[in-house]
Amino acid sequence: MGLFDRPIKIGVLFSRTGLTSVMESSMADATLFAIDEVNAAGGINGRELVPIHLDPAGDLTAYYYLAKQLLVEHGARIIFGCYMSSSRKAALRAVDRQNALLCYPAQYEGFEYSRNAIYFGAVPNQNSFQLGEYLLRYIGKRFYMVGSDYIWPRESDRIMTEMVLQDGGEIAGRAYLKLDAPRKAISGLINDIKSRQPDVIFCNFVGQSIVRFYQAFAEAGLSSKVMPIASLTTSETDIQAMGCDVGAGHITSATYFQSHESVQNAACLERYRRKVGGPVVTNMCWEAAYVQVLMIAEALRAVNSDNVDDLRAAVLGTEFNAPQGRVRLDPSSAHAHVWPKIGRARDDGQFDIVATYGRIAPDPYLASFYRAPQDDRSVAAYI
Repeated sequence: MGLFDRPIKIGVLFSRTGLTSVMESSMADATLFAIDEVNAAGGINGRELVPIHLDPAGDLTAYYYLAKQLLVEHGARIIFGCYMSSSRKAALRAVDRQNALLCYPAQYEGFEYSRNAIYFGAVPNQNSFQLGEYLLRYIGKRFYMVGSDYIWPRESDRIMTEMVLQDGGEIAGRAYLKLDAPRKAISGLINDIKSRQPDVIFCNFVGQSIVRFYQAFAEAGLSSKVMPIASLTTSETDIQAMGCDVGAGHITSATYFQSHESVQNAACLERYRRKVGGPVVTNMCWEAAYVQVLMIAEALRAVNSDNVDDLRAAVLGTEFNAPQGRVRLDPSSAHAHVWPKIGRARDDGQFDIVATYGRIAPDPYLASFYRAPQDDRSVAAYI
C-alpha cells in the first residue's frame, strides 16, 4: 500500500462518560456520522478516514494525555474534540507541542489564538450579545447570574454584566458552583433566587449541572413564564435529559436549533434518522461537530495531505452550506462566521425560534462592543 493509499487516522476526543457526557456524546455521534458520510462519498480521494475515539470521562488531565496518545501513539494529525474551555486548553497543550490540529465545535469565551486550532462554535459577539439584547428588550432588566466555576461561565457573566449595566439594568445576584455541586448547594442557590426575584436568570452551568439546576428550579415552584432561565448552553439534548416539561418556556441563544427550517437542515436530519434508524435529537454543538468534519474533509481532498500548515491554508476562508446556514471560516482568526438565533423551549423538547439574525462575523477578541456587523443582507427579525 502506497503513502497516498493509506487510511487517514482521525482523533476523536469527546467524553461519553462523566459530568459532561450528555453533550459530548452528541458531539461524538455527530463526528462519527460525518466521518461515515465522508467515507461513503469516496473518502479523501479514495483514502478512508479512520476515527480513533478515546473517552476522557470529563477528566481535564485525561484530555491532555489522551490527545497526546492520539497524536504520538496512534499517528493522528487532526483531532475533533472537547466541549469545555478547560478541556480544550488541556488538549491544546498536546496539540501545539506536536504541531497537529484541533477542531473545536463548542461555543466559548474567545480571547484565544493558536495556529493549531480552528474554532467552529460561536464567540460572545455571535451569541451573548444577541441574547442580552433580546432579554433586555423583552424580558426585563434585573438579572441573576449563575454558572459552573471555570473560565467560560465567568467570562460569559462578565460580558453579559457589561451589557446589562450599560443598558441601565441591575445584577440582582451571582453564584458559581462546582461542576459536581451537590443537590444541597443547588437548593440553596434556588432559595436565594426566590428571595431576590430577578426578571431573568442568566445560566452558565454546563454538563449535569444544567439538568440538576433546571429540575430544582421547577421543583421549587418557579415558573419560566414569570422568571425564565436564559442560557448559551441549554440545548435540545439537555432538555431531553431534564424532562421536556421542566425545560419548557426557558430561553437559549444558539447558532442552530433542530427546529430550524432550511433545505440543508431537513436533508441532514433525514440522513441522520436513516443512519440511527429512528427519531433523533440534535443541538448546536452536534451541528458544529458535524460541519467541521465535512469542511476539513474538503480541505483534505484539496491538499491530499494531513500536513497542518497545508490544511490550514486550504480550509481557512472556505464556506459550507451547513444546517444552520452558509458558514465561513475567517482566514485571519480561524473562527467561523455563524447564524445566531434565539429559541424558547416547547413542551416537546424542541425550540420555537423567536429571533433570527443574519450571518455574523466572529470578533473573538471583542475589538468592538456588541456584535460585529452582519456579513449578509439579513437583519434581526423578532417574532
